Amino acid sequence: MTILVIGSTGTVGTRVIEALAKRGQPAFALIHERNPVSALVHGGTGKLPEGITPVKGDVTDMESMRAALKGIDTMFLLNPVVTDEMTRAILMLDLAIEAGIKRVVYQSMFKSDEFLDCPHANAKFATELMIHKFGIPTTILRPNYFFQNDGGPVTKTQVYPMAIGNIGTSMVDARDIGEIAAIKLIERDRSEPLPTEIIEIHGSDVITATSAIAIWTEVLGKEVKYAGDDLRQFEKTFAKMSTSEIAYDVAGMFRGFQRTGMIGSDAAVEATAKLLGHPQRTYRSYAQEMAAD
Repeated sequence: MTILVIGSTGTVGTRVIEALAKRGQPAFALIHERNPVSALVHGGTGKLPEGITPVKGDVTDMESMRAALKGIDTMFLLNPVVTDEMTRAILMLDLAIEAGIKRVVYQSMFKSDEFLDCPHANAKFATELMIHKFGIPTTILRPNYFFQNDGGPVTKTQVYPMAIGNIGTSMVDARDIGEIAAIKLIERDRSEPLPTEIIEIHGSDVITATSAIAIWTEVLGKEVKYAGDDLRQFEKTFAKMSTSEIAYDVAGMFRGFQRTGMIGSDAAVEATAKLLGHPQRTYRSYAQEMAAD
């Protein structure tokens, strides 16, 4: 049986292949064919983990993806937040059907079915609908917002820039997401096609803007300020390092945070720990790691 990880060079994808390698599970990692070397940045070594083999491909080039999917039994699919996210996801699932793949792990997001006014959440939910409509045997992962979105900007500027508001979010570490993805990939790869399931992934602590700045102030030993809940201002700031439309999209996600929060149920939080086989990593411990770098 063979596994292909699509989205292997991003924040979560790197953790997925590291978790697979740690478990002794060989896999292929899709690397963009126009930039195959600089993308190999896993663990800062510039090399993929042992047992992980790079395969060239471009999710916007169907012939390259047909070649990448040849002989694959199990696929991990993670699409970046881009304007054509839904198109990319639908194309990859359609090619998976064409290739006879009956084992998929797809990374969606928590509340994808509620934040329908946020383009990338809407894209993920539309992808989930295709999975159900066409009976693709899939583990749909719905992770919460992850810690790694926060660390770099805060340590550099002592400003917490993410407009998460104060209702609360059960933030989770990308390493925990990667572990669960690997566990489910291995489970599906070693089984006959299993029924489709939806798994939420949450951290153990509910983080708000107030608690986040308190944690960062403590671990950095410097006062950290909150940029505030103003979504228009957040959009303007984010657009300096992204495109205007993506900045608007991400601001739309935080509108959902401020509207209803992102708090996982007690049962879902407990289920995350049970699936991991250990307690979730905490936001404070992540902040301490970042402060020590």
